[in-house]
Amino acid sequence: MGPILLSAVLGGLLATFAWAAHRRRRRLLATVAEVALPVASLALGNARKVIVYLPPGYGHDDRRYPVLYVNDGQECAALGLRETLAQLYAAGRIRPLITVAIPTNAGRLHEYGTAIAGSRGLGTRAAAYRDFVTQELMPLIDARFHTAAEAAFLGVSLGGLSAFDIARACPERFQTVGVMSGSFWWWAAEDETAIDPGQRIAHALVRRERPPNQRYWFQAGTRDEVCDRDGNGVIDAIQDTTELIDELLAARTPPDRIRYVEVTGGRHDYDTWAKVLPDFLLWAYGRRGSVNATGFKE
Repeated sequence: MGPILLSAVLGGLLATFAWAAHRRRRRLLATVAEVALPVASLALGNARKVIVYLPPGYGHDDRRYPVLYVNDGQECAALGLRETLAQLYAAGRIRPLITVAIPTNAGRLHEYGTAIAGSRGLGTRAAAYRDFVTQELMPLIDARFHTAAEAAFLGVSLGGLSAFDIARACPERFQTVGVMSGSFWWWAAEDETAIDPGQRIAHALVRRERPPNQRYWFQAGTRDEVCDRDGNGVIDAIQDTTELIDELLAARTPPDRIRYVEVTGGRHDYDTWAKVLPDFLLWAYGRRGSVNATGFKE
């Protein structure tokens, strides 16, 4: 067989394999239905298209499902959300759930943050965003879909801080919160009166009042950033997260209700967050024998 013919044959085989893999991926994704839901907000005075992912078998009976809300829903493809859900469903490793991806907009730096106070002029609409999620979006999802009372909130970076703040403030709605590379550096102004001035807001909130009986999942990467404000050899992204966990433990949160995943070489990007997403889903929704089975360091 000549080199030209061999090259053509190999090229054909590779194309066939790629086509077959594409078909398998499409069939897998099709098991998780995607519903686009336009939502207008009176609290925020804007609108967005929320994406809802429904588990295999949804609608075949009157079964009700836990709900996972996800900030930065416009990046759900980069996070690998639908594909990861489909893979874990296919392997029988997680309970079926309804997943609600909430996209952000040009006002992200103001809608995300902490409702009690902004930070350096940011987060000015965090309270309105909390009201949008809890008073407008969640009732709409509950009315439209077969939801159970169990709900969780997941976010990355500043969206993770937002998820933590909203879940902490609304324990009657959220039993679980997941934060990837959370912006827990969020500092109150020196003249702040609503919260401890000059302090990290999330940490101050936990110190101020005993946290509700929730479950907390945190992730940070060793290459999330390079900043080390106190020069102790631990980057701020990790130190802020682990010190928040210390505050939760000091406030008598049971250790078995907290999981911390530190990704060696992990960066502040969606490649890292997509890789660690299965760990959160297995921890939050895993069937027996599947929880904490992804090999990341605790």
